[in-house]
Amino acid sequence: MGERSALAEGLRAYGLIAGMWVRSSMTYRVSFAVTVLGNGVVTLLDFVGILLMFSQVDSLGGWSLPEVAFLYGLSATSFGIADLVLGSMDVLGARIRDGSFDTLLVRPAPVLAQVGADRFALRRLGRITQGALVLGWALTVVDVDWSAAKVLLVPVMVVSGAVIFSAVFVAGAAFQILAQDAAEVQNAFTYGGTTLLQYPPTVFGKDLVRGVTFMLPLAFVNWVPAAYVLGRPYPIGLPQWAAFASPLVAVACCALSGLAWRAGLRSYRSTGS
Repeated sequence: MGERSALAEGLRAYGLIAGMWVRSSMTYRVSFAVTVLGNGVVTLLDFVGILLMFSQVDSLGGWSLPEVAFLYGLSATSFGIADLVLGSMDVLGARIRDGSFDTLLVRPAPVLAQVGADRFALRRLGRITQGALVLGWALTVVDVDWSAAKVLLVPVMVVSGAVIFSAVFVAGAAFQILAQDAAEVQNAFTYGGTTLLQYPPTVFGKDLVRGVTFMLPLAFVNWVPAAYVLGRPYPIGLPQWAAFASPLVAVACCALSGLAWRAGLRSYRSTGS
């Protein structure tokens, strides 16, 4: 019962803080619309780079353009949702350095909710929109023998992927508490991770694929389930049921990131500034 009330309190605090930032950003609606559009255009350049590659080759690691676009759309959309919800956590290191993190600790609201909703930026909808458009196009042109299981797996991948990326954001924030900053390390696994997943696993070495599958399981965002949907063998030979393990991996990542966050808070020592 206590866990549920704490969760409800955290969600309520998150909603109140995020709502405050949304109202602030909507004060100048034209500026907001231009910022959202600009954010979408900037992230679109990643996919433009892929299109330029395919203007010179017919396949990438044995994968066609629609198949790579499918990977790209899944990764970009999932990461975009996580970035919208918790993307501001990479500024935690700055709060620790200037001493403002101490203020969050004494407020009557869960610290994670305060950090997650801090500077909530609705402009990040541009990344989600752009990723969803690429995913929608890929679904219309990719050569797949669709079944009920494969159709259901697409939204499951998006939601599970967003949860996995969110867990990485939280774990990265916990590491920032321990390291007294290190936002660049967190970005390497979040922004770097989504860029990695936009390309087929066959273009990377097997050691890297194993690491992204078993150590930091970002492969379950799209690589593993997408291989099942597209009818392609996974490079390291996972069993077929692994394609449906993304929700379980997401839950496990949340549990581990929660433990890391609590450990980080317990180890926190004020800078005194």
